[in-house]
Parts: sequence; C-alpha cells; structure tokens
Amino acid sequence: MKFIISPAQSLEGELTVAGDKSVSHRSIILGSLANGKTVVREILEGEDVLATIAAFRAMGVPIKRTGDKNYEIEGVGMDGLSQPGAAMDMGNSGTAFRLLTGLLSGQKWSSTLVGDESLTIRPMGRIITPLSMMGAKIESNDGCPPLHMTPVEKLMGRHYDMPIASAQVKSSLLFAGMYASGITSVSEPGPSRDHTERMLRGFGYDVQTQGSIISLEGGGELTSCEIDVPADLSSATFFILAGLIVPDSEIVLAKVGVNPSRNGVLSVLAKMGADIQPTNENIVGGEPVADLVVRSSSLKGCEICGDEVALAIDEIPAISVAAACAQGVTKITGAQELRVKESDRISSVVNGLRNLGVKVEELADGMIIEGGRLKGGKVDSYGDHRIAMSFSVAGAVASGNVEVENCANVATSFPDFRELANRIGLSIDVSE
Repeated sequence: MKFIISPAQSLEGELTVAGDKSVSHRSIILGSLANGKTVVREILEGEDVLATIAAFRAMGVPIKRTGDKNYEIEGVGMDGLSQPGAAMDMGNSGTAFRLLTGLLSGQKWSSTLVGDESLTIRPMGRIITPLSMMGAKIESNDGCPPLHMTPVEKLMGRHYDMPIASAQVKSSLLFAGMYASGITSVSEPGPSRDHTERMLRGFGYDVQTQGSIISLEGGGELTSCEIDVPADLSSATFFILAGLIVPDSEIVLAKVGVNPSRNGVLSVLAKMGADIQPTNENIVGGEPVADLVVRSSSLKGCEICGDEVALAIDEIPAISVAAACAQGVTKITGAQELRVKESDRISSVVNGLRNLGVKVEELADGMIIEGGRLKGGKVDSYGDHRIAMSFSVAGAVASGNVEVENCANVATSFPDFRELANRIGLSIDVSE
C-alpha cells in the first residue's frame, strides 16, 4: 500500500484519536487475570490490541465486544488461564509479545509466541536474560521470535538493574513477578512509561515505587474494575505535528492521555517553540487527560538528548519531521533504541528526510537535522507505521506531492489515521 500526499493549505477542526495502545494492551491482560468482570471503554481496536484479545480468548478468557470500542472481560483469576491449542500469533506487536512472555513464563503449562516477518527479526534478549535469571525456561531463534516457554516449578523473585530504560522490559518482569516467590524489583537508569504500575494499583495489586526502583511481591490478587482508555498521545502526535507545521492552522485533540511518564513529546516540541495549550485537564482511571489546542508555530532547532529522548522515544520520527521544518539545526542523541524498533528508525528517518531534500547527518544514536524547505519525492516507510505516518504529515508542507511506500502496517496501530487526517484538511490518498 502506498500513500500519496498533496500539500495542504491550512488545517482546522477537532479530533478524538484512537485509544491509548499501551493502556489498551494492559487493560486486556490485567482484566483477564482479575476476579470478576472488567469493563473497558474506548479501547484501541487496531491489529496489535486485537492480537492480545485473541491470545487471551485462546487461553480461555471470555471477552465480549459490547459496542464500538467497548469490551467486557470475565476475569479468570491469577491461576485461571488454560493452555492454548496452538501458538499465539502476536502479529506486529512487540509490546504484547514482551508483556506476554513475562506472564507466560509463570504458567504451569508450555506456550509459544510467534509474530509476523517484522517481529521475527526483533531481538528479545532484553527480556529473555532477566526472565531466565528468575528461573524461566525460554527457547528462542537466536534471541529472536518465536519464543517457547516451558513451565518451571516456581519463578524466583529477584532484583534486576535494567541497562536501558524500557517500559516493556519492566512490565514483562513485573508480570512474571506476580507468579514468582518473593519480591521482584526493577531499577531504571532513566524514566519510562508507568502505565503498568498505575494499572496494577488500579486493579488492587500492591506495587511499590522508591526512586528508580519498582517492586512487587508475588502471590497477589487482582480485582476487576472499569477502565476508560484515554486517547493515545503517540497517535495524536501526528496531528499535533501537522497543526504546528501547516500554516494558518488550529486544531483540537480531545481527551488525550498526558501521563507525565510519556508526554516527553510535548516538552520537546515546547522547547522548539510549539504553541500547544492543554485545556479541560482531568484524571480518568488514574491517567491524566487533557484537550490539546494546537496552532501553527515557528519552530526552532534545538538539542534533544537524555531523559527528553527516553520520554519521547516513539515520537522521535515525528519530532524529526518537525526539526526538518524548523529554523536552524536540531541534534538528537541517545536514541540508539530506535535501531531495534519495527524498522531501524534512525536509518529510516534519515533516508526519508534526504529523499525530501533535507540535509541530515546520521549518528550511531541519533541524527543532526538542518531545517529548511521540504521538496516532493518518494519515501520508503520500511513497513513501519510511525515512519509512514510521520512522512505522510511531512508531505503536507512539501513543495510537491510525496509518495510514502509500504504503508499497510498503519492499520496495525491506527486504523482510521487517513480518515481523521483528511477530515482536518490533509490530503492523503491510497494506491494499492
């Protein structure tokens, strides 16, 4: 699938983007393990989350769709999952794959997780190593999927110092720790998303946070609850970017999750001079939300590093497009984790920007971008949805049409991206 983007004149309107993917995954996982019925509203119905739903249905959890984006989960309790009849296919979802690996390591039966071609080449050593230290038995294809988990008598809780901050690794270990003997604790070298800790507490499971150390004791229980999934900030970022770089634009993104452990993109864009105003701030299900009013802005280049990168790692492709449209030079460092995402996102962004006439230097852990005028051209997204959507927005301010190739995976995380984009004034067509 190829996106064809024409230059835009101005943007206006109000949008509610799809539900937060991280919260959606975790609501299905913990709702399935809870005692009683959990109600989840405004869930993200992309392929990633649907793969998680399918996996828990395969493990015997009754999950019923009760309306548009609304689900009821009849939790089976911590020890109520049953062995699926076949390998569970997580598609393109690295989040679900890593979280379920930790959970499945503590079950009393064997299981296998597989994924699509992209997922099959993504390294899983960052979870295999610490889970193995807890006693888990995990077979892999040289550190990559598929993964096969063999039951052990009991996982043993222990402390693990993460070399790189990662919410997925942290969550995988905490989920395994619920089935382990004793206390499982994780220390983070920097901040990462805290959705798992917030939601575990919301389901009544005691989680302790002391400085950079997060810990829990195995053997606890989860109690059902109701969850309203906030709009996904990562998905909203593409429209925030559009509203900032397309002249004479003003758009409103409604009920966006602005959890401080993942709103780094807002801080980075503010540092670049972005006009983004939060209104109607509230707390919904333990997660802070707000409406975001976005207006066209004269962005300036800056240096982005350290915790700024850690708190905006998924949004770096979009930030890179903002940098390409800014005055001056932007330097991004400390983003080596982007090398092992759905694509090598550093290389993917650098190649795409160069194809649109942007001067950019590739670094081992980031890039140096010289802002200026974008021209029309062709960009390969390498099957990576975030690259595809970032350059789809870039096309709105290019001097000619931009063609973005290999966009089929946009449906994985943001099925109605193109519809919403066109609603506010972007022009994105599709060619099969």
